[in-house]
Amino acid sequence: MSAPTPDPAEATGPAGPDTGAGGSGEPRGAAGLSERDRAVLAFERRGWPGPGAKERAIREQLGISPTRYYQLLGALLDDPRAAEHDAVTVNRLRRVRNARRESR
Repeated sequence: MSAPTPDPAEATGPAGPDTGAGGSGEPRGAAGLSERDRAVLAFERRGWPGPGAKERAIREQLGISPTRYYQLLGALLDDPRAAEHDAVTVNRLRRVRNARRESR
């Protein structure tokens, strides 16, 4: 006996495919995050010797500008699915963001 075939309308919902944070248009995978969202979180998990090296790597490895990277990262920090996927990284970044906001 085979599994029932999922209804395409249920997979995409009424507004089209379910996409990751930042409206990338990419299908979501594990934990409801797009491949790009998961790549941004994995990238942020790494340590960097300085901002220049990190910005260069963002362009080379992710193929997006550093500005877009930080926009996506900010949206991910507010997305509960991101915390579900990588709680340690997301919670650390939330603490850093909150500390910066409080110091202003």
